[in-house]
Amino acid sequence: MKTWTVLLSTLCLFSCNQQDNKFEKYVNPLIGTDIRVVQGKDKNSTEERGQIMPAVGVPHGMTNWVAQTQATEQKCYPPYYYFQDAIQGFRASHWMNGSCTQDYGSVTIMPLNNKLETDPLKRASSFDHTAETATPSYYTVDLKDYGIHAELTGLSRAGIMQFTFQQDGDHYIVIEPNSDEGVAFIQIDPEKKEITGYNPVHRIYQGRGKEAGFSGHFVIQLNEEIADYGVWDSTAVTSGKKSTQGRKHNVGAWVKLASDKPGKALVRVGTSFTSIENARKNLIAEIPGWDFDKVRRASSDTWNQALGQIAVKGNNEEEKVKFYSALYNAHFLPRTFSDTDGSYPKFDGGEQIMKMDHGTYYCDFSQWDTYRAVHPLFSILNPTRNGDMAHSLVLKGQQGGWLPIFPSWNSYTAAMIGDHCIAMIGDAIVKDAPGFDYEEAYTLMRKNAFEANTDSNSYRDGKGRRAMESYLKYNYVPLEDPVMEAFHRREQVSRTLEYAYDDFVLSQVAKKLGKTDDYNALIKRAENYRNVIDPETGYARGRHADGSWIEPFAPYDFVNFITEGTPYHYTWYVPQDIAGLMQQMGGKERFIDRLDTFFEGDYYWHGNEPGHHIAYLFAYAGEPWKTQKWVHDIINREYFTTPDGLSGNDDAGQMSAWLVFSMVGFYPVCPGMPYYVIGSPTFEESVITLENGKKFTIEAKGASDKNIYIQSATLNGQPYDKSYILHKDIMNGGTLSFIMGDTPNKEWASSNESLPPSLGL
Repeated sequence: MKTWTVLLSTLCLFSCNQQDNKFEKYVNPLIGTDIRVVQGKDKNSTEERGQIMPAVGVPHGMTNWVAQTQATEQKCYPPYYYFQDAIQGFRASHWMNGSCTQDYGSVTIMPLNNKLETDPLKRASSFDHTAETATPSYYTVDLKDYGIHAELTGLSRAGIMQFTFQQDGDHYIVIEPNSDEGVAFIQIDPEKKEITGYNPVHRIYQGRGKEAGFSGHFVIQLNEEIADYGVWDSTAVTSGKKSTQGRKHNVGAWVKLASDKPGKALVRVGTSFTSIENARKNLIAEIPGWDFDKVRRASSDTWNQALGQIAVKGNNEEEKVKFYSALYNAHFLPRTFSDTDGSYPKFDGGEQIMKMDHGTYYCDFSQWDTYRAVHPLFSILNPTRNGDMAHSLVLKGQQGGWLPIFPSWNSYTAAMIGDHCIAMIGDAIVKDAPGFDYEEAYTLMRKNAFEANTDSNSYRDGKGRRAMESYLKYNYVPLEDPVMEAFHRREQVSRTLEYAYDDFVLSQVAKKLGKTDDYNALIKRAENYRNVIDPETGYARGRHADGSWIEPFAPYDFVNFITEGTPYHYTWYVPQDIAGLMQQMGGKERFIDRLDTFFEGDYYWHGNEPGHHIAYLFAYAGEPWKTQKWVHDIINREYFTTPDGLSGNDDAGQMSAWLVFSMVGFYPVCPGMPYYVIGSPTFEESVITLENGKKFTIEAKGASDKNIYIQSATLNGQPYDKSYILHKDIMNGGTLSFIMGDTPNKEWASSNESLPPSLGL
C-alpha cells in the first residue's frame, strides 16, 4: 500500500509529456481495478471487485483500448485486474466498465519477440506496475519477457498501438477475436498489411446464448511489411493460410514482421457493429495516418474538455484525484453504437442496418444503476448528449415494440428490476433535454406502465414489465407471484417500490404534456409503496394476495422479496414521496430515529445502489446537518485513491457519479423532479461550465476536513435557507455560496418551508 501511494503521486501529477493536461492529470484509471478485501471476504467475492478497467479512448466511445490480463468474454470478468501479474495482449474492448456483465465483440492484439505463441496463458508476459502508466488518453507498459515497450491510445471507434521492439529477433503480432462461443472469423491480406474479422455477439440474461443479430467487426492495419503469416485454432498453428472460421473453438491469426531489428511497429484498429467495411471507414475517419502522438493529443484534448466542465479548487490534491477519477468513470456508458456515417444494427436481434437521422445512437444502458446519478449528471453537463441517449431508447422501443428495461448488447434483457428507462427518459423530459420526440417517448413509456405483455414468447424475451398483471391487479406484487421470467426472480416488495417510483416519474411527464387523466391515475399509483410498507412495524414487508403480511418477519435479514439487501435497506426507497414515507413509518420522530440507527448502527451499504440517496433524507426531516455529516463520512470511508479504492463494483458509473455529485455538494434524490438535495461540498469552489455557455459556481468558504457543516448560504447574493437547489437555478448560471464550519448549524434549512418537496413541485 505504501509503495502504491508513492506511485500514485507519480501517475497522477505528471502527464506523459502532454502540454495541457490540467484535468486529465488528476485521473487515475487504476482506481477500482483491484479487489477490496473486507469483512473476511477474498478475491473470489465478485461483490468486492471494482470491475474497472484502465481504458483509453474518449467519453462514451464505441470501443475502449486496454491491457488484457485475462482472456475471457464471460460474465463478471473484465479484461484487466490489477492483482494479476501477466499481460496477454491489448484489447479493443466493449466491457461495460464497472459492471458484472461480460465483454463482447472484442479482439486482442499481442506483440511477441523470437517465439510464436498463440495460447493466451502461454504468450502472456510478466510486467511490473512500476513500468506501467495509465491515463484516460494513454497507456504504456513494458512486456518484460519480450523486451517490448507497448503504448496505446485511441478515439471512439479506432485505436492505435505502438510497439517498440528493443531486441533483435523474429517480431510477431498475434490477433485473437475473443469469442467464448467459438464462432469468430478472421482473414489476413498480407499485401495490404491488413487483418479483418468479426466476432458474433450472443445474448445474456433473457435469451441467453442466442445470437444478438450483430457482430463486433474489426480492421487491423500494420505499418510494417509482413514476411510470413498464418492462422491458428485451439489445437494447431498453420502457416500460409489466410483465413479461418471458429466452429465452437477459438481461432486467430498471426503475422511475422519483415524487420528483425530493434524499432517501432504501429498497429491501428478500426471497429464497428455493422460491417468490416464500416470498421475500415471508421478507422479512416478517426485515424487516417500513423501519427501516434497526434491521436494521443486528440484523446487528451477530448478528456480535458469533458473533465474540465467541472473545475474544482482546493488544497487537497488527493481529493482532486478522487473527484476527477470518478468523473472519468462516469463517462464510459452508455456507449456509442453508431458508425461515423450514422449506421447501427437494428435493435432486438434484427440483421437490418439502420441509420440515424440525427445525433448518435447509444447502447449498453445499465438502467437499474445509471438513472440514479449518471444520467442526472449528464442532464446538467451534456443535455444534448443525454437527449441523444433518450432518443436511442425511443428508437429501441419503436424497433422492438416495447420500451426496454435494461437494454444491453443492443438486445432486450429483464436484468435487475424496475422500469427505469421511464425514469431516465422522464427525467430528461422534465429537465427539457433536446433531441427527441416527447410524444413518441410518452407513448412507449405509457405502454410499459399500463399494459401487461400477454405474449409469452416476447415476455420471456424481456419485453414488458415483470409481474405487471399482479401489480395492476393488487397495486403491489404479492408473494404468490414468483416472477419466474426474470433474471432476478421474486423480489416482489422491491419491484413494487420501484414501480411506484417509475409511475411517479411518468406522472410528471403526463402532467407536463397535458395528459390529465393519465396524470391522475399515475400520481395515485405513485403511492403504491404504502401497500408494502407495514405501518405497524414501519418497514418494507412481504405481503400476500389476501393482504396479510408475511410471518415471521425480521427487517434486518436478507430475504427473497427484497433485491440485494434487507427490508431495512429498501424501506427508504420512496424517493418520490419522503413526506409520505415519514407518515407511513409512523411520523417524523420515528423516521429520524430509524435513520440515526441506520447509520450509527452501520446498516448503510454503499455498494447497494437503492441506498445511495438515504444519507440525503435527513434534509426532508429538517435535519440537513446530519446529511452533511454522513455524506462526508461516506466519501471518506468508501472511496480511496488506490487500486482497491472502490467498496464494490462501480455499477456502470453510478458509484462514481454519486461521488461527483456529493463532492460538488448536492445529489438527485428523485430523478424526475427538477431539484437536487444539498449535502456537504468538499471543495472550496466548484465551477460547472454548462452546455449553454453559462457557469454555475458552488462556493464553500472555509471548507476543510473538519469544516463540513453549512453555517449559512446565499444564492446569487441573496440569503438561501432551503436544503435543495432547483435544476433551473443551476442551468441559469449563478453562484451558490456556503459558509462552512466545524459544528452543525441546526437552524439552517430546518423549517418546513426549507424542506425538499415530495410528490412533485
